[in-house]
Amino acid sequence: MRAPLLYLLLITSVAGASFAQAQTATPPQTAAVSPDAIKQREQELEAARARQKSAEEAQAKLKAEITALGQDRTQLNQQLIETAANVRTVESKIDEAEARLRALNGREQQMRASLDSRRADIVEVLAALQRAGRRTPPALLVRPEDALQSLRTAMLLGAVVPELRGRAEKIAGELGELVALRKTIAIERDQLASDRDKVRNDQTRLTALVDERQRQQAAREKDLDAENSRAIALSKQVGDLQGLIAKMEQDLQSAAKAAEKAAEAAKQAEAKAAASANTSAKSGPGAFKDKSRTTPAIAFASAKGLLPLPVNGNKIRDFGGSDGVSGVQKGISLATKPGSQVTTPCDGWVVYAGPFRSYGQLLILNAGGGYHVLIAGMERISVNIGQFVLTGEPVATMGSTSQVASILATNASQPVLYVEFRKDGTPIDPGPWWAANEGEKVRG
Repeated sequence: MRAPLLYLLLITSVAGASFAQAQTATPPQTAAVSPDAIKQREQELEAARARQKSAEEAQAKLKAEITALGQDRTQLNQQLIETAANVRTVESKIDEAEARLRALNGREQQMRASLDSRRADIVEVLAALQRAGRRTPPALLVRPEDALQSLRTAMLLGAVVPELRGRAEKIAGELGELVALRKTIAIERDQLASDRDKVRNDQTRLTALVDERQRQQAAREKDLDAENSRAIALSKQVGDLQGLIAKMEQDLQSAAKAAEKAAEAAKQAEAKAAASANTSAKSGPGAFKDKSRTTPAIAFASAKGLLPLPVNGNKIRDFGGSDGVSGVQKGISLATKPGSQVTTPCDGWVVYAGPFRSYGQLLILNAGGGYHVLIAGMERISVNIGQFVLTGEPVATMGSTSQVASILATNASQPVLYVEFRKDGTPIDPGPWWAANEGEKVRG
């Protein structure tokens, strides 16, 4: 059974000689292109053209769907929030699949190292099987399944003497585990590839929906560009966040209108709360179902335990902890993946959207009742000052590196999103507002 021996020696070597030879072999001399090679290239070109045509057709279909939404803000909001939620969900699945693959690949390396360390024992067992075998093994075995089957066949035929059976069974068990592990890895990789394709398609759709939303917003706000430029200029005149908020809501028309609407909405919410004993029953996730709303679904103070984190990521700093530069953290910091989608954690009006000092790109929402939500560290913001946004609506995209100066000081390798809640200008702990788990998070 020389063939099983040769194969097993190959699979138990992490850096086998055959691989090294393949890497260092002298390239053959260039030969003339054969008719078969030309035909293959033509087929590849045709397949590329077919993929391009399919992509163009998909883009045209998407454009037609979005055009059909017209000026129906309710449908547009519904599509935006659902698509953003799909992107966030698939992003999470990709993260989980990558973590599982890392663990599986590590296990495979451990198994290969274990087999390699016991090479002498394996050689002895296979040599005994070769002498005792009753049938000729295949001329060449190229898969672990073949080696495993050869061992099992020999044992079933009684070709293994009792003292070797235990050792052979142990080797067969390890080979069987390796075969199963490699199948699992293949399945995980296929699913990961499928999820990546899906998230790319959803991101394309989301980009088109966001563009349409902003086109409609621009049509309503004729002086939008001028207001945005003025906001950036005003932001350079103030030194802190509280000053920025006050300056925007006092001097900038769109932000002032947003603040006025937020104050009026807060008064209405308080009046409803005072007039209705059933308000608490309406303050759960069901309150966020109406996508046509133009004011917060519930008062911000009543949304405790309901709000979703604005991005998929891991919390690296919490409220009240060190901010990395000898200060105290006034919000939370979430390490994310490059290009991650950022959504609004609450209903509110945009009172600032743009760069601000050490925060990079900064978004400030007036949630009513004296509450403001600050989100910083994104690479690109896709909403404008004065705009009302719903919980779960896409508003920004993360870059490839950290944009917040205090995070940069720690040499963070990932982009980081900073989130801060304020009540009457004072930072507060956002912890009580976050949903306990993904199932309870509000998606809009």
